[in-house]
Amino acid sequence: MPPTILEIIKKTTDYLAARGVESARLNAEHLIGHALGLKRMALYLQFERPLTEPELEKIRPLVKRRHQREPLQYILGETEFHGLKLKVDRRALIPRPETELLVELVIAACVNPPAAILDLGTGSGAIALALAQKFTAASITAVDTSDDALALARENAAATGLAERVVFLKSNWFETVPPEARFDLIVSNPPYLSAEETAATTPEVRGYEPAGALTAAEGGLADLREIIRKAPQFLTVGGLLAMETGIAQHAELLRLATEAGFARVESKQDLTGRDRFVLAWK
Repeated sequence: MPPTILEIIKKTTDYLAARGVESARLNAEHLIGHALGLKRMALYLQFERPLTEPELEKIRPLVKRRHQREPLQYILGETEFHGLKLKVDRRALIPRPETELLVELVIAACVNPPAAILDLGTGSGAIALALAQKFTAASITAVDTSDDALALARENAAATGLAERVVFLKSNWFETVPPEARFDLIVSNPPYLSAEETAATTPEVRGYEPAGALTAAEGGLADLREIIRKAPQFLTVGGLLAMETGIAQHAELLRLATEAGFARVESKQDLTGRDRFVLAWK
């Protein structure tokens, strides 16, 4: 008798759990649904349906990739971010819930809609595109030093219908941003892990996501320091710099921001109550 969908879900769950995959059942359902072209609810309605050999052949390579700890989002090829469906692959980091929270904090902090926004280290384009969707009149520039990441960000801009709203620019932080440019909002999720912290991440992160987007020199602080030092010359008066950071860096970052001349600096917490974001107003 051919195995049913439910039997394959259970078998896949056990197989992934034995490899240490978190939420193995959820992963199994996503992978099998993706292979069969079915949403999870449709899977539930077909639990007793036997699977054909061609269907099993579609499922097996996906399960093998997840068993090797390739991130689920890379296998599925997409993720949700702030209401947008974004393409994701190894060219850029997978957008995280913490970064969605950064977008929410920025939106809440902008009493007046920003006219000009700069996204530093755009990666998949997640932050820039979410802000383009929210602030429909804003001029948005998104920079990255990686050609691969910029190509992915442009693909996402086209797929979300926001390509006309964002200018993508190859730049190592502010390097090629026109010196006369001024922004009401500068936002960034830069690399902020030390090499030791990156080495201690899950196999999904350290084995598949681009190391250059995770790890920074000087114990994870090098890029944050550069952004804080140079941002004031590109901000309008009253403009906001908002950054995602490491949780043990805030005393140093607040000191640096005050030293750089920011009028007001705040730490904000992530979903687990840890210091994760720095907001600084010129």
